[in-house]
Amino acid sequence: MTDAVQPAQRPLPLPSQWPVAIGALLEISYGVGLLAAYAWQFGVLFAIGGLLGASLYHAEFGFTAAYRNAMVRRDVAGVRAQVLMVTLAVVIFAPTLAGGMSASGIRASGALAPAGWEVAAGSFIFGVGMQLAGGCGSGTLFTVGGGSTRMVVTLVFFCVGAFLATLAWDWPLWAWLRADSRTVSLGATYGWGVTTVGQLALLGAIWLGLGRWGRYREQKPVWGGGLTWRRLLAGPWPLLLSAVLLALLNWLVLEATGHAWSITWGFTLWAAEAAQFFGWDPQSSVFWSYPYQARALARGVLLDDTSITNFGIILGALMAAGFAGRFEPTLRVPPRSLLAAVIGGLLLGIGARMAYGCNIGAFFSGVASGSLHGWVWILFALPGNWVGVQLRPLFGLEK
Repeated sequence: MTDAVQPAQRPLPLPSQWPVAIGALLEISYGVGLLAAYAWQFGVLFAIGGLLGASLYHAEFGFTAAYRNAMVRRDVAGVRAQVLMVTLAVVIFAPTLAGGMSASGIRASGALAPAGWEVAAGSFIFGVGMQLAGGCGSGTLFTVGGGSTRMVVTLVFFCVGAFLATLAWDWPLWAWLRADSRTVSLGATYGWGVTTVGQLALLGAIWLGLGRWGRYREQKPVWGGGLTWRRLLAGPWPLLLSAVLLALLNWLVLEATGHAWSITWGFTLWAAEAAQFFGWDPQSSVFWSYPYQARALARGVLLDDTSITNFGIILGALMAAGFAGRFEPTLRVPPRSLLAAVIGGLLLGIGARMAYGCNIGAFFSGVASGSLHGWVWILFALPGNWVGVQLRPLFGLEK
């Protein structure tokens, strides 16, 4: 890969946007203190969320555009950055998971989920939704924080789709897809040494394959210049910097809570809370009658790990957008693009619930945790993305 394209220097923050940045920073600080008073892990997760949001926003570290660029323009820089991120996470997760205990004294299991046909179907659906919506789980959050009105629509229907999927949990087709599904921890099955080496070898092969696919094509730089205070404040951040930070922050989530970074469970819970407010009875749903789901509903979103991190991501991205002078929401969204956001959001929610997560909770955290379902997820999400890319022009969206 060559640094053929140099990142443009963003202007220093506009004075009119300092209140946005400082306000978001104060909200994060206040939230950390308030949540830490209830449970220190909640305060830590909110702070981690803020750092995740800033890292995602300043590097524009999205999965959706990265996959599209690799498929259409053979610009593999974004996907290669993801490979580096996952590689680092695999290495730093392994000792914690092998020991079975996080630094906080909690049993550490990472992100394990069943690997069956429901994951294949769900990740394919999710992949289509990514390209229509213009975002994934993490991409939706940081663009909402950055001021994208269109992505607010995506987020709303993402939540709706995830909730609707829970109501279909006991439908015969979905039950059939789950029939022979089982959770496979590669670390527990083959040992963490073999699993770590094996996953690193596979990631290395993917890295080399991406290099061949992108050969002779112009690539976005993974680093692209030195770091200055101006660049740290206003961006853009190098892809490599954000890749390293995202891996380390995911590991901190694991150390604080025993589970890895996830996103879409929060969306599901938000919609369920809203539905309950309008009179929906959780006892009418098989999914929401399970003990974990019932306890989560009883606690509410403000005491939910995933939701707390999600709120932190939104505020972190808002802070970064303010410091970059780029927080400029607009209500002018073309109707066809808006329709794509609605359809894409629904597909994202349905797909994420079927596949036990999104690009973060299922793929990134799943592979880092040695869960087979993480590899199944990406194997079927990529064809879904390809289909979504072909559908984009129907909604006036550029390939």
